[in-house]
Amino acid sequence: MSPSVRLFREQKYQELKGQCIEHGRLFEDPEFPASDESLFYTRAPPRKVEWKRPKELCEDPRLFVNGISSHDLHQGILGNCWFVAACSCLALQETLWQKVIPDFKEQEWDPKKTEKYAGIFRFRFWCFGEWTEVVVDDLLPTVDGNLIYCHSNVKNEFWSALLEKAYAKLAGSYEALDGGSAADAIVDFTGAVAESVDLTKGEYKETISEQMKLFEDLLKVHRRGGLISCYITASSDSANEMETAMGLVIGHAYSVTAVRKLRLGERLILSFKAEKLFMIRLRNPWGKREWNGAWSDSSEEWKKVSSSERKRLGLTVENDGEFWMTFEDWCKNFTDVDICRVVNTSYFSIHKTWEKKMMQGAWTKNSEPLLNRSGGCFDNRETFLQNPQYIFDVKKTEDKVLVSLQQEDRRRYKKEGKGESIPIGFEILKVEDNRSYRLHKLTVQERVATSMYINTRTVFLKRVLKQGRYALIPTTYHPGIITKFILRLFTDVPSKLRELKADKPKMTCWSLLCGYPRRVTQIKIQSAEGLQKQDRAGGADPYVLIKCENQQVRSAIQQDTTNAIFDTQVIFYRRNIDSPITVQVWNSNVLCDQFLGQALLAASPSDPSEEQTLQLRGRGSREAAAVPGRITVKVFSSDDLVAL
Repeated sequence: MSPSVRLFREQKYQELKGQCIEHGRLFEDPEFPASDESLFYTRAPPRKVEWKRPKELCEDPRLFVNGISSHDLHQGILGNCWFVAACSCLALQETLWQKVIPDFKEQEWDPKKTEKYAGIFRFRFWCFGEWTEVVVDDLLPTVDGNLIYCHSNVKNEFWSALLEKAYAKLAGSYEALDGGSAADAIVDFTGAVAESVDLTKGEYKETISEQMKLFEDLLKVHRRGGLISCYITASSDSANEMETAMGLVIGHAYSVTAVRKLRLGERLILSFKAEKLFMIRLRNPWGKREWNGAWSDSSEEWKKVSSSERKRLGLTVENDGEFWMTFEDWCKNFTDVDICRVVNTSYFSIHKTWEKKMMQGAWTKNSEPLLNRSGGCFDNRETFLQNPQYIFDVKKTEDKVLVSLQQEDRRRYKKEGKGESIPIGFEILKVEDNRSYRLHKLTVQERVATSMYINTRTVFLKRVLKQGRYALIPTTYHPGIITKFILRLFTDVPSKLRELKADKPKMTCWSLLCGYPRRVTQIKIQSAEGLQKQDRAGGADPYVLIKCENQQVRSAIQQDTTNAIFDTQVIFYRRNIDSPITVQVWNSNVLCDQFLGQALLAASPSDPSEEQTLQLRGRGSREAAAVPGRITVKVFSSDDLVAL
């Protein structure tokens, strides 16, 4: 057993299997019994359900027949097409399904060693940041000798039915799987990062350029082992599972099994009046009812392409329920797509790799504002900062950042009527470059990104951020809601993501000797203008250095300008409040940097908090001679260390 795998309900597969073989009996799972309580929690089954073992349903049961395929499985009477679509996606990637079905050869039936069969199987799911092993027996729900839930199109293949049973056990019952998200299931199967795209809100239906951006994104995700599903949102409950005029089923999850960009030969260019085809292949988990538009099975388009050309282009259809569409038609006919990226963190890869940081946290309530961690979204101005706070650094001039916020799976609360996901989201704020304590008031900080707020398990955001330090604040939409979450951050170089827990500097023995801070001061250096020219071209490479007591913070260098935008923020906890803060401007040189001027700030709580422009002066006191250049700053100070 890998040390990184958690055991669900502390059930040890090898130990339980050994006990069953030793006593010559088949495993019966006491944690998920073969009874109605494992099937339903609100309604009784329509007909008498009998739990049967595979050997009672066929002569030669197998986990897999001729390997695993996205065409193996079909949906039963549960409304869990999303689960079946996720399984279809999973089956496309061998490295992924072998994590979910570990040691599959050892678990397979062996007709030559029937005494070694114990009726026990194990599956692994990525649950809230860690792989979790779930053990099940092989008793499956049937009516009239037929499986009533997920099943294979081959009567003696049982991997999908057993996988579904393990997933139902994790959720609390089979009924808890009635209605869900393919993206959630794929995340549970793989640990992928899920992104949901609303095709109706973008310009994907009308604008070719937006379609092409999305197509290239999906093509890259698919090539790199990611999994994709899509669906058409129902306008009302009554519209669910109705068929559109084009043969697509509303409210039904389809798995994407191929994405192709095709260069056509000379003959086909004449036929289609285009040099390239942008195509996508889908599968209906029902294994029937397909798209009837362009490129459907009996359409005119296929008649123009010979069988050899189809093979060369990869435009193959392997089974019923699978069909091709042009990407343009796909954008116009579907409303939502779930993109699950298996983010590459390997150091031994030819593809782009990411640095990953994951934090586990919780929104918790407390009547004391400094201890409350459930303040709601940004609209709740009085309590917004009473949420968990994290900071990270962007080290490069610019870096693409992926953020995934996932709340705990609430399906197990469905029995109590509390199974719906809570609306969640997050804010990203650019903060002081040396911020080490929690934010208590927003003054100089800049809101740079806001995720959507939605009642899905996962919220995802991609954003390019400039160099600097950022606060990431995950929130529920409404204040006062309690639940757990995990936060994942992916960057090109290490981000040092960590939680801000302390409100102010800690009182230590050293504080007694050297003094404890008496004042907190925030400074934003906005810009400098009219600086002294430093080269023949009339430019300079300025940066600012902010000094306070024994601390100093340096900004990034601005290239070739005498009018620089710094946008640099700092915060200091000051022991000696009579000593001014020094803001110096320097010119960067290869051998030796050159001092351009400085401004001294008293930074008293009574000083104006509005933006102010100060004349640069030489070294020394405030009365030192003026030098070319002015600097624009904003200063906030307070003698209450938790005011800022």
